[in-house]
Amino acid sequence: MTARLTERASRQALGRGRGTGLVDFIAILTVTSAFIVYGLISGRIRGSIFTGPMLFTAAGLLAGSAVLGLVPVDLGHEGLHTLAEITLILVLFSDAASIDLEQLRRDHDLPVRMLLLGMPLSIALGTAAAVLFFTDFGPWEAALLAAILAPTDAALGQAVVTNHTVPVRIRQALNVESGLNDGVALPFVLIFASLASAGVASASAEAGDPADWLTFGVMQVVLGPLAGALVGYAGAKAIAFCYRKGWMATSAEGIVALALAFTAFGFAELVHGNGFIAAFVGGLFFGNTLKQKCEFLYEFTETEGTILVLATFMAFGGAMLPEAWSDVTVAHLGFALVALTLVRILPVCLSLLGTGLRPVTWGFLGWFGPRGLASVLFVLLVLERVEVPNEAGIFAAVVVTVALSIVLHGITAVPAARRYAALTRKMGPCEENKPVSEEPFSGVMRGP
Repeated sequence: MTARLTERASRQALGRGRGTGLVDFIAILTVTSAFIVYGLISGRIRGSIFTGPMLFTAAGLLAGSAVLGLVPVDLGHEGLHTLAEITLILVLFSDAASIDLEQLRRDHDLPVRMLLLGMPLSIALGTAAAVLFFTDFGPWEAALLAAILAPTDAALGQAVVTNHTVPVRIRQALNVESGLNDGVALPFVLIFASLASAGVASASAEAGDPADWLTFGVMQVVLGPLAGALVGYAGAKAIAFCYRKGWMATSAEGIVALALAFTAFGFAELVHGNGFIAAFVGGLFFGNTLKQKCEFLYEFTETEGTILVLATFMAFGGAMLPEAWSDVTVAHLGFALVALTLVRILPVCLSLLGTGLRPVTWGFLGWFGPRGLASVLFVLLVLERVEVPNEAGIFAAVVVTVALSIVLHGITAVPAARRYAALTRKMGPCEENKPVSEEPFSGVMRGP
C-alpha cells in the first residue's frame, strides 16, 4: 500500500501543472454544497436514522473518483493526511478538556469500568479475532488492528446519547466513554505500530539497535504526556489570570484553546515526545485546571470541530472506501461483524459485572460502541508515519468495520433507544435509573 500511496501522490503532483483549476473549483463547490445542504436539513433529520457521518460518507462516495469524480482526492493526497492530523489533535484535546475528572470519579463509574476493564479486554479479544481471520498477520499486526478499532464514536449513534428518555446514567456512560477512549487507545496504537514496523526495519539495511527502538518508545509515551500537561496547565492558569485582570475578550477563548491544542502537539514533537498523546493530556489538564465556564470556547470548538469531523467522513467515503474495496475479502467482512458484536459486547458485559445493571443494559451498552472517527484517523496516522507488513489488509479491515458501523448503528439507534427507554421506565428505581449529574463536563469544551 505504501508504494501505491507514493505512486498516486506522484501522479497527482504531475497533474497540478496541467490546468486543474476548474477541477479544484468544482471540488470546492461540491464540498461546500454538502455542508450547506446538511446545515439546512439538520433539524429535520435529528432523531432519524440518518446521521451526519452517514450522510457525509455517502456524499463522499458519490462525489469521489469512484462515481462522479467531482472531488478527486485519493488516499495518497497530502491534504487528506493533513486533515486527519489536524482533526485528531483537535478531537483529542477538546474531548479530554470536556471531562470533569472529579465529577467523573464521583458519579460515573460505568464509563470508568468500560475504559479501564472493557477496553483492554476488547483489544485482547480483537487481537485473537484478527489472528483467527487473517492467518498472514503477525501478532503485533493483529494487536495493532484491534487497538485501532477499540475506540468508539457516539456520533454514529447520536439518537441514543441525545434521547432524553434514555436514563441519563446510561447516556452519559456512552458519551463519556467515547470522549475518552480515543486518548486511552492511542498509546496502544502507537506501541503496536512500532512493534509491527520493527520487523520491517530489522529486515532493512537501516535497522537500528533494539535499544534505540525502546528508547524512542519510552520518550514518546513519557515526554508526550509531560509536554501536554505543562502546556495545558500553564495555558489554563494564564487564561484564569487574564480573566481576573479583565485583559481577555470572550471572543478570544476559542482561539486560545485551539492554539493550546496545537502548542501541546508541537512542543511534544520538539522534545521527541508524541504530539497526539500530548494533545490529549494537555486537554485533561487544561479542562480540569480552568474552573470558570467558557461558553464561547465550547461554541467555537464545537463548530470548527464538527466541520473537520464531517469533512473527514466525506474523505472516508470519497477516498478510503474506494481504495479499500479491491482488497476486501469474506474474511474482512466476517472480522468486521465479529468486531462490532462479540469483540465489543463481551468485554463490556464483563466490565459491568457487579454493578447491578440488568443484562438488557449490558447488551445496550455493548452494542452502541460504534467504530468511527478515531479508527479512521488512527489508520491514516499509521499509514502516514510507519511502515508495517500487511498494511492493505489492516486498512481494508478498518474501513469495512467503520462502514458497517456507520450503517448498522445509524439505523438501529432510534428504534433501540425507544425500546430501551420504554423498558427502563417500567423498571422503577434501579441502577439504570440511578440519579447522576447530567453531564460530567467541566463546562470548558465539548467534543465536536
